[in-house]
Amino acid sequence: MADHVEAVATGSRWGGGVAPYAIGSKKLGMWLFIVSDSLTFSVLILVYAYLRLATPDWPTPFPFSPSIIFASVMTFCLLSSSVTMVLAVAAAHRQEHLRTVLWLLATMILGSAFLVLHVTEWSHLIHEGVKPFENPWGTPLFGGTFFGLTGMHMLHVTIGVIYLGIIAFGFGRRKFSSEDVEVSGLYWHFVDLVWMFLFPLIYLMSVKPS
Repeated sequence: MADHVEAVATGSRWGGGVAPYAIGSKKLGMWLFIVSDSLTFSVLILVYAYLRLATPDWPTPFPFSPSIIFASVMTFCLLSSSVTMVLAVAAAHRQEHLRTVLWLLATMILGSAFLVLHVTEWSHLIHEGVKPFENPWGTPLFGGTFFGLTGMHMLHVTIGVIYLGIIAFGFGRRKFSSEDVEVSGLYWHFVDLVWMFLFPLIYLMSVKPS
């Protein structure tokens, strides 16, 4: 019995290969980043939820039309970009370089559309008097938390669009592998998933009573 246990333990030792955890180093690094960044967004979301519940004059400034419809279009852009990202990864694994680049470009266009719509919404709210430390409808904490959460997410989307552009350029020139495309897809899906928490928490729960 002892000899069997020793043999199993000896056979399970890492022999010095490039993937000691049965996963590529790039993919492992991205997963570690996603876990750490998830903690950051979790703290921000929990702080927002606590302030919302603890503040009696928390505003509900978003009318269904046009604000919620506008935010829904933004959400549709991100969800659609997840689909194009999946298609890009699938094409990359089939070594279809041109098709992969086209799907990555489609993902970038949808991500850029999300950013343009979000900046437009920011401009509209700022024009109505919403600022990080000022809010005409209630507590000034609303402006700070709104711009903080959505600004952090917009930063991630912006980085993602640039990241996908680099991957598309490199993969099209045969400098990157399908693993690089898949790793960029992990990041993009994470950014999309975060928005699926922010959209109902910030927008759907803040619909202005008709």
